Amino acid sequence: MHKKLFIPGPVEVSQDVLEKMAMPMIGHRSKEASELQRRISDNLRKLFYTKNEILLSTSSGTGLMEGAVRCGTLKRAAIFSVGAFGDRWYSIAESNNVPADKFEFPMGEAVDPKVVDDVLKTGKYDLITVTHNETSTGVMNPIEEIAQVVKKYPDVIFCVDTVSSAAGVKIEVDKLGIDICITSSQKCLALPPGLSICTFSEKARERAEKVKFRGTYLDLLALYKYIKKKDYQYPTTPSLSHMFALDYQLDKILNQEGLENRFKKHIEMAEIVRNWADKYFEVFADRNHLSNTLTTVKNTRGISVADLNKELGKRGFIISNGYGSLKEKTFRIAHMGDCTVNDVKELLQNINEILNLK
Repeated sequence: MHKKLFIPGPVEVSQDVLEKMAMPMIGHRSKEASELQRRISDNLRKLFYTKNEILLSTSSGTGLMEGAVRCGTLKRAAIFSVGAFGDRWYSIAESNNVPADKFEFPMGEAVDPKVVDDVLKTGKYDLITVTHNETSTGVMNPIEEIAQVVKKYPDVIFCVDTVSSAAGVKIEVDKLGIDICITSSQKCLALPPGLSICTFSEKARERAEKVKFRGTYLDLLALYKYIKKKDYQYPTTPSLSHMFALDYQLDKILNQEGLENRFKKHIEMAEIVRNWADKYFEVFADRNHLSNTLTTVKNTRGISVADLNKELGKRGFIISNGYGSLKEKTFRIAHMGDCTVNDVKELLQNINEILNLK
C-alpha cells in the first residue's frame, strides 16, 4: 500500500508530475534543452521575486549549500544554527576547510537578529548562512528582520537555506538582499528528490571570482559562466527528467494555482495542525516563529510515535518522528507542496481515531 507522505521530504508527488519524469530524452546540448532550462529559470525568478540568475544542480540542496559556502567565503563564515540543518552548514564549512564559526540558539528558538548584528559588527566575517525553515524543530527564522541587519554590512554574502520553505512561503529575494537562496525539488515544489536550485546575485559572482579553490562540480561561478555562454546549458549532464517535471510544475504553480493562493494554502494547513496540536499535545517551537510548512509537536502524552506510525501505515499515511535527540520526544507533521487542507484534516482524523483522542 502506498503511504501518503506527511514527512519533511520527500513529499507527495502528483501523478501528472510523475508522468512528466517519463518523457523521452532530448540531447542536453540541443536547442530544446536550452529552451527548457531558460524557461525554468525565468519562472523560478518569478517564484523567488528576483532578477538574479538561477542555477540548477543535479544534487540535493546540500550540494548547493556546499557550493555557496565554498565559493562565497574569503575570510570567514558566520553560521547561525537553530537545529540540525543549521548545524549542517557548519559541518559543510569544516569539511571544505572553510574558516567558520557557529552561533547556536536553543532548540525551538529562532535566530535573534541582534546577535547577528553583534557578530557581523566584529568585521571578522564575509559570509553568513541562515536556515529559513528548520524542519528538526519547526522554527521559521525571522528572515525579514535578519535581512535588515545584513544590509548594514555590504561586504557580507547572505546565504539562505529555503529548502523546506520556497514555493510554500513568500521569499522576496531581491527585497531581502539575499545573495544565494537555495531550495530543493522534493519539498514545497512537490517533485521527486534529485534537483536543487539557487539564486546567484552579482555580488556573489564578484566574490566567487576572488575565491581560488571553488571545487569543480559545485563551482557556482563555473555554472554561472557556462549557462551564460551556452544559452542555459550546463557543464555536466543534467537530470532532464527532473527538468521536464519542474517545467510542468512551475507552470501549474504560477499559472493555475497562483503563488499567493499557494502561500495562503500553506498558512491554512499550518493553522489547522497547530490548533490540533494545541488541543491534544503542545507545539514545540517558539509561538512567534512557527513554520508554515511543518509543525513539530511536543509528545506531552508520551505516546509511542513508532507505534502510531505503524497504525497510520495500515491506513495509508506516514508522519515523521522527532529528529535526533528529539526522537519520541516530538513528532513532526509536514504540510507542504501539493498537500491540501482536506489531506491534512483526513490525517488528523485518523490520528484521533488511533489514539482515541476526543
